[in-house]
Amino acid sequence: MTALTRLRLKDFRNYETLSLDLDGRHVCLFGPNGAGKTNLLEAVSQLGPGRGLRSATLADLARHDAGGAWTISATVDDRRIGVGLETDGTSSKRVVRIDGAPSQASDLAELIRIVWLTPAMDGVFRGGASDRRRFFDRQVMAHIPSHGTAAARYERAMRERNALLERGHVDPAWADAIETRMAEAGAEIAVNRAHVLEALQAAVDARPEGFFPKGDLSLDGEAEQAAMAGEDFKSIFETLTEALRTGRRRDMAAGRTLSGPHRTDLSVIHRPTGMPAGDASTGQQKALLIGLILASAAALAKDGEGPSPILLLDEAAAHLDADRRAALFDELCALGGQAWLTGTEAFLFEAFWDRAQRFEVQDGKAVKV
Repeated sequence: MTALTRLRLKDFRNYETLSLDLDGRHVCLFGPNGAGKTNLLEAVSQLGPGRGLRSATLADLARHDAGGAWTISATVDDRRIGVGLETDGTSSKRVVRIDGAPSQASDLAELIRIVWLTPAMDGVFRGGASDRRRFFDRQVMAHIPSHGTAAARYERAMRERNALLERGHVDPAWADAIETRMAEAGAEIAVNRAHVLEALQAAVDARPEGFFPKGDLSLDGEAEQAAMAGEDFKSIFETLTEALRTGRRRDMAAGRTLSGPHRTDLSVIHRPTGMPAGDASTGQQKALLIGLILASAAALAKDGEGPSPILLLDEAAAHLDADRRAALFDELCALGGQAWLTGTEAFLFEAFWDRAQRFEVQDGKAVKV
């Protein structure tokens, strides 16, 4: 079971220094709003690849008036991970160390995989397509860390193409070169998404019936649908390349690229009622979202290709009744990873019994109780 057994912070968010010694059980953090509970979850999320659960810039993570630098160190399954921001006053850079040796952010995925749920995600089903796409791509990155690199390559190529389109005159050879790069990255994105959607749906179907309803998932992008139908990378790449080439005139009129994986939407159907998740009640959406996150973690635990997942659940138990909280804790314990949960009151975690360790968080300090 992947678990943090030590966490140290320096000048991170509202923490001047913090030292937590952990025993591998689940971690429950309670305290008043603004005490720094979510900041601790964010610190853990920085131990994996990507920008963390708030998608904050590295500079924004530094404690106010601390000079801009910050560090996080942790022990994960007897491996030492250190991440941080170093600055010399004129420039700054992210640093990653594993067992004391300089490393790349991509190397972190070999040691830790993280899935999270925050209150900001509660409206994902009623939000725009970009909200759902970001939500799903976070799940894809947990399963396939290189997905983030492919997405970055796609975005860079698309920005170059859009800049050409805005000029009103496109050099065909130049556009061909850009679109080739865009189609290569787009095909990789589509294949990754299709693979994870299949794994996630299987995990959803395998979950027990109960308090967190199941959903039926689909992606409306043509490239993703082709990948789901079994088309190979080369075929999807060629289709995307042709679509970009034939769509230049239309896209030039719009001044931007109108089709591709950057427009894909995730559809979720609330299975008990058969209605789109966005039309379900607030409570139904929350329960469905928790179920999807649990399924994502279960899929990660099942694939056997990396460490078991660490779950970060910010205020997830606050709006659940006692029976649903107990059901959530039972599922977390069955997953085999470590979960970090926050809440304003200690009683929210009573159903964990001795399966979790508890810390009271207040004024930038965390005290074990």
